[in-house]
Amino acid sequence: MRNKRIIVTLLAAASIALAVMYTMMNMGAQHPGAKPQTTSKSSPSLPADTEQPEESPQRNRPAQGERPPRGDLSSSGMPRPQKTQQKGSAQLTELAQVGVISVTADSYNARVKGYGQVVPQDSLSLVAQVSGQVTDISSSFKTGALVPNNTVLARIDDTSYQQALASANATYQAAVVSLEEERLQGIQAKDEWTRSGLDGEPLSALVLREPQLKAAQATLDEAEQSVSSAKRDLAFTSLRAPFNALVVSRDIALGSYVQAGSAVATLYSADIAEVAIGLSPSQWAQLPTGAETQLSGDVPLNWAVTLTDTTTGNTWEASIIRAEWHQSDTTRQRNAIAVVEKPLAQSTPLLFGSFVQADIEGRLLDNVWKLPASAISQKQEVWLVMPSTGQLAKFTPSVLFESEGYAYITPPKISDITGNVGAEISGGSMPEQAGELHQALVVARPLNSYLVNTKVLPVVEGQTGGQASDK
Repeated sequence: MRNKRIIVTLLAAASIALAVMYTMMNMGAQHPGAKPQTTSKSSPSLPADTEQPEESPQRNRPAQGERPPRGDLSSSGMPRPQKTQQKGSAQLTELAQVGVISVTADSYNARVKGYGQVVPQDSLSLVAQVSGQVTDISSSFKTGALVPNNTVLARIDDTSYQQALASANATYQAAVVSLEEERLQGIQAKDEWTRSGLDGEPLSALVLREPQLKAAQATLDEAEQSVSSAKRDLAFTSLRAPFNALVVSRDIALGSYVQAGSAVATLYSADIAEVAIGLSPSQWAQLPTGAETQLSGDVPLNWAVTLTDTTTGNTWEASIIRAEWHQSDTTRQRNAIAVVEKPLAQSTPLLFGSFVQADIEGRLLDNVWKLPASAISQKQEVWLVMPSTGQLAKFTPSVLFESEGYAYITPPKISDITGNVGAEISGGSMPEQAGELHQALVVARPLNSYLVNTKVLPVVEGQTGGQASDK
């Protein structure tokens, strides 16, 4: 048993030795100092019509220790074909490409935009004028219902008011009799004074019963007013809608007791809706020519305005009929009042309480740039590419108005542009007309990482103004 273990150990050691020798021989064959193997002269040559074998890829590989140029290898490890370019073209390809819009100053109609809430022209808290128990409620007297003018919404027990009216009528009739009696007695007293043969006038007016006649007349007038008051109280037992109304809330129920002056319901006028559109002083300046003249007179404005629901996108046509002559203490804006007749009868009802956007067509503005809204950066800056130098410049725009994804701005003065614009002015590519630019290449989508005077390669993506303007 022991001899078998010795034999196995010796065989294992011999195997390890052979493996080590084989590895060293292979390493020696690949060593730079090793001699290359040559084909034996006794090797038979290939026939003439036999295809030559392809060259081994190792012949195209560089010698060990050498690295091919980085740009000469493709992704597969093969050399790239060399491209010959001119020096100017190579420099252009190294510049970052920037999308620009060719902008030319033009004339546009201002679009004044504002916001407001739809409210009724009249809002009423209906209150009871008399006290009593509610004995009847109309079937149409429900929240959200539309009720015509003079509709009886509810009735209050009128028993006591009928009695008061009867009493007032009785007093009135008694006063009529008393007045007639005094009138007859006055005629009789005057006849007796005449037949007495006394000269002149009586010492007292009581003799001819003139004060008694006036007192009877006053009593009759009082009785007449009492009858009118009793009739009015009786009429107030029927609670009526004072106009075509939308019932917003109902505060009574059948059998409830109401006091005079207590709220019964809240009603909105359904005939006219109003929207107070807050506008800044600069927006008022963009409204149609002659606006201030119209505002100072009694003639309604009648400016067309489109209202758009900010939630649903539904639109309605309205008219601005008047303007408020005071500014808000908080917003420093002045309201223009737009009205819509029969708002709930429209094809798409305009609901009270809706928040809408108002678009008003203003006056024609000259010398204006039309830019995509994306051209104004998050820092509220507009970037330009100088045509001759290809350098970036920027300025802070003065936005006149915005409409349909475009911003309309005043062209900048050359002195307001941050960047090397001296070469542009001297080269004549930026004519100094009234100190403002007329045409420019505006960066369509500026980045916050842009630096002034950086050279870029502009790529024109579109144009605005001139023949391309949408007036």
